[in-house]
Parts: sequence; C-alpha cells; structure tokens
Amino acid sequence: MRILLIGQPGAGKGTQAVGLAAHLSIRHISAGELFREHIDQGTALGQNAHTHMRAGLLVPDEVTIGVIKERLARPDAERGFLLDGFPRNLAQAEALDGILADLESRLDAVLNLEIPEAEVVRRIAGRWLCRRDREHIFHVDYSPPEVAGACDVCGGELYQRDDDREATVRTRLEVYRSETAPVVDHYQLMGLVTTISALGRVQEVLDRALVAIGQGQVDASGASNC
Repeated sequence: MRILLIGQPGAGKGTQAVGLAAHLSIRHISAGELFREHIDQGTALGQNAHTHMRAGLLVPDEVTIGVIKERLARPDAERGFLLDGFPRNLAQAEALDGILADLESRLDAVLNLEIPEAEVVRRIAGRWLCRRDREHIFHVDYSPPEVAGACDVCGGELYQRDDDREATVRTRLEVYRSETAPVVDHYQLMGLVTTISALGRVQEVLDRALVAIGQGQVDASGASNC
C-alpha cells in the first residue's frame, strides 16, 4: 500500500506512522527524519532546512521535493510506503502526484489525523529530549523525569528543541492552517481522505487507522479490533 499520513503538528503522525508501516510491512518515509539526518551531518541541505525548521517555517519546496523524489525512486519504496511529513502544501502535493505518475504509481489512501489545537500545544511544548540519546523523550505532564533536567535512562542533560518551544509551536499551527490544510482538500476531491481522531491511547488511534484502510474490524460496540 501507498499511504499518506497528514495532520497538525503534535497529532502523533510519527508514532502512528511507525506502527502502521510495521503492521503493513512497508517503508516509513519521514521528511522530518530525512532533514534531521542532513542536519546532523552538517550538509548544506541540513543547514538550509534547520534555519527554517528552527523558526517554525517550511523548508523550501524545491529542496523538499528533491529529497522526497530521490527517496521514492529507491527500490524498497516499490513494495509500498507510508509518507509522513510530506506534502506540506498544495505545490508539494501536486509535485508528489507528478512524481508518483512518473513512477507509474499512486496513493491508495490519505489518513488525516485530527486533534484540537490546545492539545497540540500541550503535547509539543511540554516535550524534552536527552542530549546523549534523542530516543529518550520525556514530557512535563505525561512522563516527567524523576530528576528535573536529567534523563532517567542515562543521566544525560534534557533539552527542548527550538521547534518544540510554545511560541514556535503556535507559529507552526498558523503555517499548518494556511499551507497544509489545503492539501487535505486536494486529496478529498480525489476521494482518498479519511479523517480520524488522534485523541486517545496510541493503540486506539492505530486501530482507527487500520480500520480506515480496511486492515481492521469494528465490533458491535463500535470498537475496532485489529
């Protein structure tokens, strides 16, 4: 399957993308992770992307499209993929349509994760990461560290990414409303979009997503079984 996962910042796209991709045995292609690889490597692309991401703005289209085009052309994407973080505006969506057409492919489904904006701010602005290992993530409300400012796992210093600060989160939401929301409309016209609630436990949201793409079942009580 070829799936696009879309939604506001903080809707849990990354977490759900990992679960969905694993369940379906397809590649998870994250634009954010591709950019972060370049940032960590100090490439010109990474420096360009970091400047925009730090301010809560979109990376220029020509850079983003080029990165995604190269990634989708790799052999492993032929067996299916789940796109996370791209396209973020209408021009990118139209470019994606063209890229897939050139590859004689198309999207099978677009899953739109929906969440109240107040919850977005709460989720993102309270998130802190370990400097030694970014896989160690804490949250001031949901999973606070035992010792303030220190990682429970390795004792490393906790820090907040620039694009997780509250002011930047609100800027990101404004950008989403003006730039990314029209992408949902674009694919809605193609009959590809299913909107699901991103509230609740991770497994609950994953179950809703699987039902939406025909990979789960809903029992008589309305709950999904996957």
